[in-house]
Amino acid sequence: MDPIHFLIFIVRALLEALVWAIIVSAVLSWLVAFDVINLRNRFVYNVAHFLDAVTRPILRPVQKIIPPLGGVDISPVIVIIVLQGALTYLIPPA
Repeated sequence: MDPIHFLIFIVRALLEALVWAIIVSAVLSWLVAFDVINLRNRFVYNVAHFLDAVTRPILRPVQKIIPPLGGVDISPVIVIIVLQGALTYLIPPA
């Protein structure tokens, strides 16, 4: 396997994992907001804290530019669209 193809594979996998982390983090925040699950549960707290630490550096710059609209944060949608565009058009398929 060519080292360039391996590097492309790693970058694609990391970007796809980041997209899934953003989706899971958004769903988890909705479940906490609607009191379906509780952050007092240690496992839920650890998962939420990990996802927040992973996604916050990516979402924060977008949140500074686009504030919540009517109390709804659309930054995860914007970031996912940009990441999917990068995966589709900027990074060649492995």
